[in-house]
Amino acid sequence: MLKTAKFVQFHRLGGPEVLQVEDLPIPEPGKDEVRLRIKAFALNRAEALFRQGHYVIQPEFPSKLGYEAAGVVEAVGPGVDEKLIGKVFNTIPNFSFSRHGVYGEVAVVPVTSLGVYPDHLTPEQGASVWMQYLTAYGALVHIANVAHGDFVMLPAASSSTAIAAMEIVKAEGGKAIGITRTAKKAADLLYLGYDHVIVSTDEDIVERAAEITNGKGARIIFDPVLGSSIQALAQSAAYQGIYFAYGLLDQRPTPFPVWPTMSKALTFRGWAFPELFRDPETLKKAKDYIFKHLSDGTLKPVVGKIFALDQIVEAHRFMDSNDQIGKILVKIE
Repeated sequence: MLKTAKFVQFHRLGGPEVLQVEDLPIPEPGKDEVRLRIKAFALNRAEALFRQGHYVIQPEFPSKLGYEAAGVVEAVGPGVDEKLIGKVFNTIPNFSFSRHGVYGEVAVVPVTSLGVYPDHLTPEQGASVWMQYLTAYGALVHIANVAHGDFVMLPAASSSTAIAAMEIVKAEGGKAIGITRTAKKAADLLYLGYDHVIVSTDEDIVERAAEITNGKGARIIFDPVLGSSIQALAQSAAYQGIYFAYGLLDQRPTPFPVWPTMSKALTFRGWAFPELFRDPETLKKAKDYIFKHLSDGTLKPVVGKIFALDQIVEAHRFMDSNDQIGKILVKIE
């Protein structure tokens, strides 16, 4: 039996070049843990921020990273049913990836993080489920109750979470308005299912939003960017609309849109998917919703580009470039 495996670690903060693929001893799962033999893992913006020291938790070196993977249980720790061995799962990101990072050939994760995905999905798609769909579901369905006829504005439209949000909006009968800075992405985004796409570098967001919504504005804005664009987005909102902030991709200061907020009676809501973990029944509803719609094809994870494990630096550089549409994956051969 193999005694070592390849893991991705980093020993200092910085750009993609700090990531290293290292041969390390295969760890044994502890109490209430399992070890997965990884088939594929996904990249997320949170991991780039963590690598740079800009995330909500800070790395302790040498540090692992990575939230989402799909693989087969090959060992279980004390307190875990041995019948799980040999079964396929993906990971729900309910753990600290500085300790349980899934970038590598194997990963030890809490048994509570095991999720299931429909058999018709590939491992790459299976590794692209929970982060994006839990984030989108929680804000749009659980809190905002998105419904037929609602207009929803989705900045960073080519990101995996925005695409997941678009799918959920359409599943509930709403209209999805994608916002992108890159004109060359517009046709691809419309093909994926967006009802409208606004290219922010070429078009006036406020004017286009008014045109698309017949002057009503968007009831929901789901924004991972913030920064100065918050002003135009707030002006594009409907009266008594709700504005979700779920990221900070623009690291520059975000000026609060006082006048649009007051005149439109807007609700601003910070959102992060771990909020769903606070109530078991709410989390169960979210998981059931996502699995049901994955099964019937209403939700279909979009895989943007696949890299090999020894290309992890290139994969992170590609993520930093913002050129992708959908999820970036690493496949373990």
